[in-house]
Amino acid sequence: MNKREFFWGIGGVFVLLVLWELGSRVLASDILLPDPRKTLVTLVGLIGTQKFMKALGMSLVRILISMTIAIPVSLLIGIPSALNWRIRAFMRPFFLVIAATPVLSIILIAFIWFGQERTPIFSAFLMMFPILTSNIMAGIQSADPKLREVLDLYNLSELQRLRYLYIPSLLPYMIAGLHSALSLCWKVVVAAEVIVQPRFALGTGMQMAKAQLETIELIAWTIATVIMAGLTESVFLAIKKLFMYREGAL
Repeated sequence: MNKREFFWGIGGVFVLLVLWELGSRVLASDILLPDPRKTLVTLVGLIGTQKFMKALGMSLVRILISMTIAIPVSLLIGIPSALNWRIRAFMRPFFLVIAATPVLSIILIAFIWFGQERTPIFSAFLMMFPILTSNIMAGIQSADPKLREVLDLYNLSELQRLRYLYIPSLLPYMIAGLHSALSLCWKVVVAAEVIVQPRFALGTGMQMAKAQLETIELIAWTIATVIMAGLTESVFLAIKKLFMYREGAL
């Protein structure tokens, strides 16, 4: 991000805060739309509590676990699907069912199967899996045909093809898929937490604040979640840039 984009972004944040302030004054009700300054004070106080830190830690752990499961499963399905039309045709109905099923239905069914603690993990995994698999398949199919002809000429084994041709082709696509899936993962995990309410979770904090009509605290929980999602995305982008730099340097 250059300086001009940064300052325009700051301007957008300022406009949002002004609109928020005007809206809170017009409505004149902390239940409908609290003052941004009160919300900031509540947010600062919330961040310093043990309850919030435990909730944040557990939500982050659930996201990391779901990603850790989704990556190898997507590779295991995506690579052979891209190389074999029979496997690709066989897997297509599964992808269509996942894409057509509402997230809320997935969360409720997963709650019956897995209980409070595992439902957010399974729900996020199921949402990430088609995205990562599709990107991996696209990466495999984008492999350089000229390089493929060279490998055919030298009669290399399938493992050697995978190492020298397909893995370098799919890595940029997989990283792009992870980037796309990360924000979705936060949304699905927190939504599942709101519904099933595990003991320590950002979504549970939101649900408790909503049940008590504590709109200020509800918005504070939401802002904290947005900030954490932005921070994790920034970390991922930094890792992505480092990876791309090393790839370019090699």
